[in-house]
Amino acid sequence: MSVTSLQAADPTRMQAVFDSQAATAIRLRQSSAQERIAKIRKLRDAVIAHTEDWYRAAHADFKKPAGEVDLAEILPVCVEANDAIAHLKKWMKPSRVWPTLLTLGMRSHVQYSPRGRCLIIGPFNYPVNLTLGPLVSAIAAGNTAILKPSELTPHLSGLICKVVREVFTEDEVAIFEGEADVSQALLAMPFDHIFFTGSPAIGKYVMAAAAQHLSSVTLELGGKSPTIVDESADLKLAASNVMWAKFANSGQTCIAPDHVFVHENVKDAWVACCREELDKAYGPSMAQQQASPDLAHMVNARHTARIQALLDDASAQGARTLLGGGSSHSDCFVQPTLLDQVPETARLMDEEIFGPLLPVIAYRDLDAVIARINAGQKPLALYIYSRNEAHIDKVLNSTVSGGACVNHALMQFLHGNLPFGGVNNSGIGNAHGHYGFKAFSHERGVVRTQFSFVATLFKAGAVSPLVRKALRSAFKIL
Repeated sequence: MSVTSLQAADPTRMQAVFDSQAATAIRLRQSSAQERIAKIRKLRDAVIAHTEDWYRAAHADFKKPAGEVDLAEILPVCVEANDAIAHLKKWMKPSRVWPTLLTLGMRSHVQYSPRGRCLIIGPFNYPVNLTLGPLVSAIAAGNTAILKPSELTPHLSGLICKVVREVFTEDEVAIFEGEADVSQALLAMPFDHIFFTGSPAIGKYVMAAAAQHLSSVTLELGGKSPTIVDESADLKLAASNVMWAKFANSGQTCIAPDHVFVHENVKDAWVACCREELDKAYGPSMAQQQASPDLAHMVNARHTARIQALLDDASAQGARTLLGGGSSHSDCFVQPTLLDQVPETARLMDEEIFGPLLPVIAYRDLDAVIARINAGQKPLALYIYSRNEAHIDKVLNSTVSGGACVNHALMQFLHGNLPFGGVNNSGIGNAHGHYGFKAFSHERGVVRTQFSFVATLFKAGAVSPLVRKALRSAFKIL
């Protein structure tokens, strides 16, 4: 398939493309699993065919290592595609629903209907994964889509455009590059569903725009995801895993640990393990870390300055740097940094960090940690490292988060059979696998009447006294 290049942020052009998808969306309501699978397979194969191009584009945008491109960009899209290819026939099949006492004699099922014309707005941190992954779900559910990739990663976004235009015609899947004005123009259109990945602040704007047309939304947002390392934890495991989870992509990960509560009895030992892990992974000096092919940089100078401002603010209020602390504005680089004694008034204790700064907070009482977590917004992720089952159960049963991991981090995203999504401030709705298919589908309840005694009671005119008496008797048993 081919598509005309859509380079300009021209509202007239965008409206024409949106209008062209109306008839396609109606036609796709009757599309078969085979038809949808063929398109998903073609998209997957195109993503794989451009593997070397993804490496070059990711390095050009923010020096993202090839290994991270494999693990966090290409692989999730392929896993999403393969899951849909393997299970789409089952997902599309209407699901039988057993009758209630009130509907005995009726046949009922849930039909999965495409939502229609969908808008997918992707973020800068994992643009391939978080733009094309939702597209797989949209296609699986039988929708059309318009994509808006992030302007902050121009090389990756340009390549996403190339792949999309290789695979789809614009009346089915179109893509527009540009600044915030492009997103604003698209959000003004009456899409049937909007899938947005980004910050809670922009998520509120997206939701407000969707409300103008009563469009349904899936919002994959973020927040301050806490991590707990208790006294019983395997400290080497916790250090190795948290250092990877936090500093992959230079901390620009929505589900990265935002801060770590470490029991005071093991804090120093855990920090020592962290130092060992970072030295081994990236080198002990800033020069070695900055030159490391395995450490991504910040996406641009503005975000580098934002992280530096958070660090400066914390330091000015008395925070102590345990590890790192250096930066190079010209190279958009900030060292992996661990901070101690950060006051609660510091900005980085209130704002989502989204960068390579990690506050370490000593604690004595687990209940106090849980109370502190519950006092904030519900996070997108929560992590606990412990060998004490009572502690693990207490944390999981006393808190609310989009997802959680025990003795690991980030894996809830990679597990395609789990729902991935946030709660309130950290997101609305779920994605991935069957949950992604349902996010882009309308679950339509269908009843087919063969014979129903109750149905014979509902006729034109007043309900007879005898029937009313029978209904009142049924209130407690139906």
